[in-house]
Amino acid sequence: MAGHSKWAQIKRQKAVTDAAKSRAFSRFARLIALESKASGGNVNSPSLKAVIDRAKAANMPKDNIERAVAKGMSKDAGDMERVVYEAYGPGGTAIVVDALTDSRNRTTQEVKLIFTKNDIELAAPGAAAWAFTKNPEGGYAPNEPLVELSDEDGERLGKLLDALDEHDDVQAVYTNASGYESTGD
Repeated sequence: MAGHSKWAQIKRQKAVTDAAKSRAFSRFARLIALESKASGGNVNSPSLKAVIDRAKAANMPKDNIERAVAKGMSKDAGDMERVVYEAYGPGGTAIVVDALTDSRNRTTQEVKLIFTKNDIELAAPGAAAWAFTKNPEGGYAPNEPLVELSDEDGERLGKLLDALDEHDDVQAVYTNASGYESTGD
């Protein structure tokens, strides 16, 4: 019965969930540091408080939140900036990628590489934004009607979304394809 150990199965499942939590926590930590720097470390500022509340809703530990706030206030904190990339994916779906980076050029090249590996080109700013409405929280909601995808295009889009979600600087990915929700925080 080699390979049928209950502990081995639990260990694999735990590794997958821990990796997903780690990605989510690191995204929240970057966002908290950015908002902390913008608000001068005032945890009662509405923007920082909103991000902290979202992090707490995702069960981010209190000490991680406090470290992120302190990092945003430190002199060593790099200049983080928000960057939005747009593209058209499989089946003509509009894709908006929201990233938070300390090096715009590096992140742009890395996102371009992910798109190129999936036979997609980076579009000009504003090219795909028409398909979305910006939320007050800073996210994007797709406008109606949503794009219906074939099974093949759905697989290609899923592969692309997974690749983008793996990137450390990518905060969220939005698409107007039917059946696909945004990824990230």
